[in-house]
Amino acid sequence: MADDTFLLPPLPERACLGVIAPAGPPREGTLEQLIPLIERLGFRAKVFPGCHGPTFLGHLAADDGRRLADLHEALDDRQVDAVIGLRGGYGCLRLLDRIDRALLHRSTKPLIGYSDLTALHALRQQLGIAGWHAPMPASDWHKGEAGWADAVALGERLRRGLRAGDLLGPVLAPHPLNRGSTPVRGVLAGGNLAVLVALMGTPFMPDLRGTVLFLEDIGEDPYKVDRLLCQLRLGGALDDIAGVLLGSFTDADSPDEVLADYVGGLGIPVLAGWPSGHTTPNLPLPIGVAVTLDPGERTLSA
Repeated sequence: MADDTFLLPPLPERACLGVIAPAGPPREGTLEQLIPLIERLGFRAKVFPGCHGPTFLGHLAADDGRRLADLHEALDDRQVDAVIGLRGGYGCLRLLDRIDRALLHRSTKPLIGYSDLTALHALRQQLGIAGWHAPMPASDWHKGEAGWADAVALGERLRRGLRAGDLLGPVLAPHPLNRGSTPVRGVLAGGNLAVLVALMGTPFMPDLRGTVLFLEDIGEDPYKVDRLLCQLRLGGALDDIAGVLLGSFTDADSPDEVLADYVGGLGIPVLAGWPSGHTTPNLPLPIGVAVTLDPGERTLSA
C-alpha cells in the first residue's frame, strides 16, 4: 500500500521539459519531431542550443563547452521543471569533472534519460539526488506505437510522481536467471553496464555497497559482457551489493549464460527480464531511490 510520501514529486500541470544534448547528436529527422512530441504528451519544451549543434568530433552533439553550459543552464533555469536528454550515444563522461557540483546539489529537479546518461545519474547519486532512467525523445519516442507507448508511460509517471510503496512495473514472468525468494531493499543504482564500468577508477564511480544494481546494455556480445562484469568483480564493485535487477541486453547474442555465471554466484536476490533498457517496453526506473526487489513475487517497488 502506497503512503503519502513522495520520493520523486510529480511535475506541475503543463510542466516545462528542458531538453539538452549532453552526448551524441540527434539522428536525421528526429530533431524536428522534438517539440511536437513533447507537446503531445502535455508538456512544454525548452530546447537548449547544443541540441542544434554544430556537432563536434563527429560523435558529439556540440563541443564540450556548449554541452556543459546547456546542462548548467537547464538545471538553473526557473522555467524548467525537469531536464531530459535528447538521446544517448557518448559524451557525458567528458563533462563529469567540469560540472558545477554546487549547482547540481541545489538543483534537485529530475534528470530524465538513460544509456550514456548513466554517467550523469551516477554523479547525482553521489550527491543524494534521484532521477529517472527513462526513454528519450530523439532515440525512442518516435519509434512507432511501441516507442510512443513508452513516452506515454513516462509522461504518466512524471505527472503522478513516485510514492513509497508504488509498484514500478508489472509482475514479471518467471526467468531462469532469477535467484532467491526473499525481498531485499536498497538504493537503485547502475544503468548501462559499459558506461558504469567506464567510471571505475574515477572519482565518479558510485558506491554500490548495499544497492540494488540495475544493468542493461546494447550491442555487447557475450564475451564483452563477460569482460565488463569481470572488471566489476575484480574491482570489488559486486562485493557488497544487496541485489541485482537485470534489464534488456539487445542487438547481440544473448549473454544469459555469462550473466548466470556472474550473478548466480553472488548469493543475493536476482530479478531478471525487467522491461527497461535499449528496447520496448522501456519503463522508467528511479535511479537513486530505495526500492524493494522481490524475486519471489517477481516485483520491484519503491
